[in-house]
Amino acid sequence: MATLSIWKFPSAEGAEDALRTLAQLQRDRLITVDDASVVSWQRDRRKPRTWQAGDLAGPGALSGAFWGLLFGLLFMLPLVGMAIGAASGAAAGSLSRIGLSDEFLQRVRDQITPGTSALFVLTSDEVMDRVEEAFAGTSAELLVTNLSREQEERLRHAFDAAGEHADGPGLSTSS
Repeated sequence: MATLSIWKFPSAEGAEDALRTLAQLQRDRLITVDDASVVSWQRDRRKPRTWQAGDLAGPGALSGAFWGLLFGLLFMLPLVGMAIGAASGAAAGSLSRIGLSDEFLQRVRDQITPGTSALFVLTSDEVMDRVEEAFAGTSAELLVTNLSREQEERLRHAFDAAGEHADGPGLSTSS
């Protein structure tokens, strides 16, 4: 079963540091990273900077369209290959069907603010006590949504199909 975890950090650099820790955990075979993305929001910026951590992504990586859509809904970044409005409303409904409710999205939106950062990671096969130990003392706040295999497959199917039709990279980056 895959787990979508969102780790929020009290600094704009915290998620990048956590990404290095996550890479080490993967090298030690304590976690399997299927995909990861980072949001870093400098205090003086209007919008966060986002990027997909492609060097950690495994064969089960989600398309950039998924991350672009999720970050677009969360932070109102431009959505590649999609029009804002009815399309984003329909997409939000799709996210709800795979376990990412409006309440969950609002909770994430309220917590990731200027001066903070977040690591969004889709993982499996984690040795949870060792992962928790590696992140101890980081002042990270963890929000977790567990996805069933069926939800994960629906997510992959929905966004891989969208990624095939998107123009350009599926992940919006703003600095």
